[in-house]
Formats: sequence, structure tokens, C-alpha cells
Amino acid sequence: MSFKGYRRANGGVGTRNFVGLLATVACANEVAQGIANQVKGTVAFTHQQGCCQTPPDLQRVTRTLSGLGCNPNLASVILISLGCEGTDVEEVARAIAETGKRVEILPIQENGGLAKTLAKGSLLAQQMVMEASSLEREVCDDSELVIGLKCGSSDTTSGLAPNPALGLAVERVVAAGGTAVMGEVTEFIGAEHILAGQAKDEATGQRILDLVERMENRAKAAGVDMRGGQPTPGNIKGGLTTIEEKSLGAIAKAGKAIVQDVYEYGERPTVKGLVVMDSPGREPELLTGMAAAGCTVIVFTTGRGAPQGFPFVPVIKVTGNQHTWENMVDHMDMSVHEVIEGTESMPAAGDRIYDTVLSVASGKVTKAEVSGYVKAMDIYVTGPVI
Repeated sequence: MSFKGYRRANGGVGTRNFVGLLATVACANEVAQGIANQVKGTVAFTHQQGCCQTPPDLQRVTRTLSGLGCNPNLASVILISLGCEGTDVEEVARAIAETGKRVEILPIQENGGLAKTLAKGSLLAQQMVMEASSLEREVCDDSELVIGLKCGSSDTTSGLAPNPALGLAVERVVAAGGTAVMGEVTEFIGAEHILAGQAKDEATGQRILDLVERMENRAKAAGVDMRGGQPTPGNIKGGLTTIEEKSLGAIAKAGKAIVQDVYEYGERPTVKGLVVMDSPGREPELLTGMAAAGCTVIVFTTGRGAPQGFPFVPVIKVTGNQHTWENMVDHMDMSVHEVIEGTESMPAAGDRIYDTVLSVASGKVTKAEVSGYVKAMDIYVTGPVI
């Protein structure tokens, strides 16, 4: 099967064609968003990182911003810099330029503050949007899909219908030669041995177990043992009282696909098939990591109804809860509650998800894109603010 995407100079295929306005530090957020508000065809990525952090976190911020800028959904990029941040802005620009994209750096301090930088940036963005508008979609094989997998605001229906249905869709992506990125290491806890058993070899399985141990140790360092409990009040209200119950449903998103490799947060996969990426479960950081890893579509299953999307990667919301489908219709893209009712088979639901992915990859907009619920993003860091 195929979809219509934007072919980039380095061979990547985008599902969207935006000019990206990436704030390289929290202090530049207002300018990035201000330009986006003035110029159609641009999207702003804002966050709270990039300064007064330890070197490992600043390196992660630099790597993540580089990955975001390289995402095929962006035709070109403007890096909005304050001018004194800890992020290596030149390194970010270099990494993006290597993909063949146009990339410009806009330093606020050098340009004389908010008003002058907004004016200069808006004119520059207009020019870049005009350049991007000449690009046309072309037919691309589904082997070029790179999809991200996410579940959140879950309930008991999540593990019964949308997650296993997504797992079947993932099996189709992998069989077609595409790539699926699975994160949320927090939600492997208690079921990590099952997912590790799906790895291509023992060494890859051990790396999954190591990620879980590392995540648990971070919690223990703060005096918290996550096993046997459930850290999210919404999940408890949805009937999931332990992290193990959540994890058993969460890993169903992988289906029976074989885990081919394991990556750090925001790292771009170098292999095809199902891969695991270190990340937390919280949406702002997880969705950013998926985008930095090169995902061009994200499928987000939700029981109670999570509204978040992402600035330049379409996020498809799938629920298995009929009440959520009716009550949160402004945010849900599709429902598979018919599986629970017994009026639709699980394979049929998986096929519908796969068809929806192809449709969105070809340009159909998601509810999050329509509503503009895409702004509350951040980058996952593990050290202190100093």
C-alpha cells in the first residue's frame, strides 16, 4: 500500500510540510510563538530547557533539537536563539543542514530584542514558507512510514481494544518494511520480561530490562518504589490500580512484532521494524522524543480522553471507550469500542487504524491539528536545574 508524502533531499518522507520555528532555549519561546502566530505555514516548538543545566542534559537538549529539526515533516527551520544559552545552537544548525534543508539562526540579543526579532523573523519565515509551498506530495510506499506509539489517560478499555488493535496495525507496518517507535519505559514495569521476550536476541532484550531498571532507580532515588502502585490518579479512576495492569495493556501496542533495537531518548533509529526508545510516559516529553526520533505520524490510544497533539507531527487519537468517543468527540479521531461490544473483530479494528494512518500521512488532518491542541511540549531531562 502507499500514501502521499513529501520527499526530502536526504530521502526522508514527511507527512506535513511546515517551516519549523524551534526555540533553542526557554527564553526564546515568546519569539518563536510570536512568529508562528503571524505567519501561516509555520509551527513553533517551545520548551523549558536549554540553560542552567548539567552538561549531560544540555547535550540531550542539543541532540533532541537537532532531531526535531531533521524531522521530514519540516521543509526548513529557523532556530530562535536568545544568544547566551547552554544549547549548542551551531551544532543543531549543522545537523539540520546535513539533511539538505535550509536552516537559519535568529539570535534575539543580536537583533535587539522582541519587536525587532519578531519583525525580522516574520519576513524570513514568509520567504521560507513560499519556498516550501512549491513542494508537492508524491506517492510513497508504506515501507517509508515511521510511526510513534503512545497510550495515555488510560482505563480498562485501553488494554482490551485500542492497544491490541494498534498492535495489529504495528505488525502490518513492520511487515511492510516500515518503522514503529515504542517508548514509555515507565509503562513496561511489571511486564518488561514479556516485551524483552519479543526482542530479536538476548542482548536486545537485556537492554529493555536495563532501561526499566534505570527508570525505577530514578524513582527510588526520590524515595518512591513504583511497583505495586499506580502513579497516575486518572488511570486509577479508569480502573487501573497498579502499574503492572497498565503495563500489560501498554505493551500490547507492540503486537507480536519483534523488537529490533533499543535507543536513547530522541535518538533516530538506524534499523527498520519495531524499536524501543527510552522515555517517560508523560505526553509533552514523550511526543517530543518521538518527533526527534523521526516519527512522522503518532498513534495515541486513550481510554479517558487525552487531548494533546504535537506541533508538526499529526497525532491520531484512538479510544475504545464509547463514552469517551461521544463525550470527547472534539479530540478523538476514531473509536474501536465496537470490539468490546462484539460488533467488530480485532483484526478489522487493526485494519481501520492502519488505513487511518495512511490517510493522515497523506494529509487528512487530525482533531488535535484542527483544534490547535499542540503547544504544551517539553524535552525529557534527568538532572537538576543549576
